[in-house]
Amino acid sequence: NLSFLLFSEVVSAINECAFMINCQTVTLENSDYSSTLQRDAKGQYLFDLICHHLNLLEKDYFGIRYVDPDKQRHWLEFTKSIAKQMKSQPPFTMCFRVKFYPPDPAALKEEITRYLVFLQIKRDLYHGRLLCKTSDAAILAAYILQAEIGDYDPGKHPEGYSSKFQFFPKHSEKLERRIAEIHKTELSGQSPDTSELNFLQKAQMLETYGVDPHPCKDVSGNPAFLAFTPFGFVVLQGNKRIHFLKWNEVTKLKFEGKTFHIYANQKEDKKIILTYFAPTPEACKHLWKCGVENQAFYKLEKSSQVRTVSSSNLFFKGSRFRFSGRVAKEVMEQSAKIKREPPEIHRAGLVPSRSCPSITHGPRLSSVPRTRRRAVHISIMEGLESLRDSAHSTPVRSASHGDSFVPRSRSLAADACEGGSAVIADEAYSPSDSVLPTPVAEHSLELAISRQINGAPCSIEEEKESEAGTPTAGEVAEFGPDGKALSPEHAGEAGASPLGEVEQVNKFVLSVLRLLLVTIGLLFVLLLLLIVLTESDLDVAFLRDIRQTPEFEQFHYEYFCPLRRWFACKFRWLVGLLIDT
Repeated sequence: NLSFLLFSEVVSAINECAFMINCQTVTLENSDYSSTLQRDAKGQYLFDLICHHLNLLEKDYFGIRYVDPDKQRHWLEFTKSIAKQMKSQPPFTMCFRVKFYPPDPAALKEEITRYLVFLQIKRDLYHGRLLCKTSDAAILAAYILQAEIGDYDPGKHPEGYSSKFQFFPKHSEKLERRIAEIHKTELSGQSPDTSELNFLQKAQMLETYGVDPHPCKDVSGNPAFLAFTPFGFVVLQGNKRIHFLKWNEVTKLKFEGKTFHIYANQKEDKKIILTYFAPTPEACKHLWKCGVENQAFYKLEKSSQVRTVSSSNLFFKGSRFRFSGRVAKEVMEQSAKIKREPPEIHRAGLVPSRSCPSITHGPRLSSVPRTRRRAVHISIMEGLESLRDSAHSTPVRSASHGDSFVPRSRSLAADACEGGSAVIADEAYSPSDSVLPTPVAEHSLELAISRQINGAPCSIEEEKESEAGTPTAGEVAEFGPDGKALSPEHAGEAGASPLGEVEQVNKFVLSVLRLLLVTIGLLFVLLLLLIVLTESDLDVAFLRDIRQTPEFEQFHYEYFCPLRRWFACKFRWLVGLLIDT
């Protein structure tokens, strides 16, 4: 009996292991959260476990991101089984990241939420997704220093201490000195939470706040970045934002294979359709899903208004997707009801050692945790001195540092009056390299400025997380015949030029194939209906009336019956042939 019980326990343990999966999630603090789940566990269960581990209640802004074996990024769907979403074998590695950037981080109820958003935006800054001018870069980095190492102390912070940290993909010594100067003289006495809040308020005023760029190409073959922000849909080409569509202007998002379409209604009932091409169908589907989720989250008043959307047309089903979760307004209302003691926050700041090597020889520390990061050579923004102010079409928020914020009240029309779309940087928008590439291209594209195109796509991901998915090769602005930057209207016209001959032929062949498939489908339906009419014994008034018409009787006896006898004869002959062999 004892042996039988031991055997039963072993069998039970084996069965239990067979139906369990191991998940490892990298948090924003760069720590690992390991969990063992049932094989049929849904994404919501893992997400709730992580939020409970982090003591996070305002969790609707966050999500879990993973990469499939084809290096395509995905957001984990909470309503589906984790194991069914993964194409790899366990253990699964995922990352906890900000999925929906708060339109106003200062309005977040709890400090723990602001801290996690701060960590995400700090990563965006370090990986080149958040671009800014020199003065903004200096104050942002100074806020990070103040939050992580506290007040300046001559005994702990020797000359050149700011150079020990790397806040951007690449920056100059002049900027390092300016960062240290601001940290020493302007931020003394600020607590970590105050510095983090000031950092968030400053970051939200920048043009690329909340941008998670998706590399694509326009109809002319020029590379572009598509992104969804809290305020709307943006298209970046070269160093310009050539399109900005508010969420209430976007009427439909649609994809078909690698082709992505954005339908929008602008002022004076002006309807526009933007078309872009993703590197792969999987990347295009991911782009479409992100757009659907962002539009639902930021635009809708209630989650009950969410509808299942489809990428289909009349004859082809396509993909169907439904956003699950609360929308932004519901999240804010729910956050206002939170009544608890603020949870304790264990900040993981990096403090340079007193015995660290000299500035000229010592390694530069990143303010972003890099415990698993390989050495990455990053090349964007040779000097942030060249970056200029940018304009944003969203309302101005209160500023506590005078003119340190970039005005955001100018509309797109005002931008156009100034002779072009909003300028993001004097150099091309080009986020930095990272370890794992997304499926943009198998190799980086090096394109010279002299070619006068909008840039080249490349790829980016952070560490194991593949969270950025943005290109790296240099890009240049879009120029007209006179050498001046094109306006948004001209840029839009350039993006809407006719397709090349090869693409036109491909589209024509695809249309013919679709027409052929539809015709075959209709003929098949008619054949089924004919068989039902002639062979079935269904006593339905509709069918009975058709059978009794003289035309149908003539067709049945003169055509259908001989054809049926011919098919039966051929079928018997084929069966006999198979039996003989």
